[in-house]
Amino acid sequence: MIGRTDLLHQISRGSEMLDDLDLNPLLVQADPGPYARYCTIQGRNEVPETLDAQMIADAAPLFEHGEKMQLQYTIRNTHRAIGTKISSKITRKFGMFGLQPGHLTVRLRGSAGQSLGAFAVQGVKLEVLGDANDYVGKGLSGATIVVRTAPSSPLRSNENTIIGNTVLYGATAGALFAAGQAGERFAVRNSGAIAVVEGCGSNGLRIHDRGTAVILGPVGDNFGAGFTGGMAFVYDADDEFTVRVNPDTLVWQRVAHPHWAEVLRDLVARHVAETTSQHAARLLNDWQRALPRFWQVVPKEFVRHLPVPLDPMSVEDLEARRA
Repeated sequence: MIGRTDLLHQISRGSEMLDDLDLNPLLVQADPGPYARYCTIQGRNEVPETLDAQMIADAAPLFEHGEKMQLQYTIRNTHRAIGTKISSKITRKFGMFGLQPGHLTVRLRGSAGQSLGAFAVQGVKLEVLGDANDYVGKGLSGATIVVRTAPSSPLRSNENTIIGNTVLYGATAGALFAAGQAGERFAVRNSGAIAVVEGCGSNGLRIHDRGTAVILGPVGDNFGAGFTGGMAFVYDADDEFTVRVNPDTLVWQRVAHPHWAEVLRDLVARHVAETTSQHAARLLNDWQRALPRFWQVVPKEFVRHLPVPLDPMSVEDLEARRA
């Protein structure tokens, strides 16, 4: 039936308002010349192997003897889902938690294609010196992903995008540190991963239900729509966060409890250690001034489930009410 528009005809012109709607021009058959109107190729197009096939071969000592390893490759944006196949093999060999974090470190130089580190498991660490496309850390399952620019880059990390859209979609565990901004729908459906980036586009943390996100820069519109669990810290240097956030289900306040201030500082310090971000280092070096510029964001229904309250005074208030 492919291409057989001669077997179709218009049976109605619709309502009276559409009495001049004539679809017949859409049914005219163009002359295909000597070519068939449909695909005549037999069989299927072979899909070339991914970079992971080479990684698996190079990591033979890991799979045969459990050796701790470092691998290094130059990549292009046609290299997709880097780390996915080797994570599957690691799971089959050692289980989900059989390797210590960073047991296999893969250093990549260039631009990573879509789905860098998709479903990557504990024991894998992917370090990209360059940038990455959409879906970084999709379904991340325990691995650590680090994305940063080359030391010679003149770009300010917090003013430039380094990873694409829909980062950490459906992630359940692991960590992402990106010395730059993320695209739109950052950490959508994140269910347990830790992430530190330096800005994000619209719809950040949409349907986020667990995990912790630190955003060291501006966020786009509709931040936190459907954000039902976990926590976020947002550095708001320009006092624009309150007009970007979705207010229906969220509460936000300055970081008041020493416990959460320490959690935030530790994540920023780890971000500096992993990415050497100058922007994050400046915040860390002047922490007393930087801390008051952070918002702590939590879903309203999630506040009562926090292991430590948002404000130290809330504990005293609770005790007073009980008395």
